[in-house]
Amino acid sequence: MLVKRYMQTKVVMVGLEERANAALYMMKKKGIRHLLVTDNGKLRGIVTDRDFRLMRPSPATSLSIYEVHYLLDKLTVKEIMTKKVIAVTPETTIAEAARLLLNRRIGALPVLKDEKVVGIITETDMIRALIDLEEAS
Repeated sequence: MLVKRYMQTKVVMVGLEERANAALYMMKKKGIRHLLVTDNGKLRGIVTDRDFRLMRPSPATSLSIYEVHYLLDKLTVKEIMTKKVIAVTPETTIAEAARLLLNRRIGALPVLKDEKVVGIITETDMIRALIDLEEAS
C-alpha cells in the first residue's frame, strides 16, 4: 500500500505573506487542519490548527476578541509556520508514512514529487487505509 493511493490531491496552499487571520479563516471555511506554505512553487512550511491554538492568549488575558483578531491580522503565515517540514513521496509506503506521523507526533505529511507538492496525507487518510486493509482480510 502506497501513499499515492490514499493521499489527498486537492491541497490547499498559501503564500508566505498570507495574513494569519486569513489563513485561519480559510482553514475553518474549508474544514481542514493543515495548510501548506509555498513560495514560487516550493514547499516552505506548514501551518496547522495547532499553531493557531498555541497562539491564542490565555483565558485569563485582558485582551478583547477584537484585539486578538487585530493582532492575528498583523502576523503572516511565515511567522507562525513550521519551517522544518517532514515530507514523503507518492511511492512511500503507508506503513512508513504512519510511522513518521506517530514518531514525530504530527498530523499530516506533504507529498512531494521532484520537489513539487502533489498531495498531502493525514491521520484521517491513515485510518481510511486501515479500514481498507481490515475489509480486505
